[in-house]
Amino acid sequence: MTMLDVLLPVLTMANGFWQSPFFLVLLALAAGLMGAKAVERIPFTRRIIERREAENG
Repeated sequence: MTMLDVLLPVLTMANGFWQSPFFLVLLALAAGLMGAKAVERIPFTRRIIERREAENG
């Protein structure tokens, strides 16, 4: 029950953020940046990128 006491106000504040287009654009930019960093760190995708660069360049 104490977890809900903490979680409910946080979700209520987050609801206000989701309605702001400015915040959604910032969230999309941050998600894109984090996704690009994640792709670089995953060894399988890094090998694919290196193969493409070797073929093109």
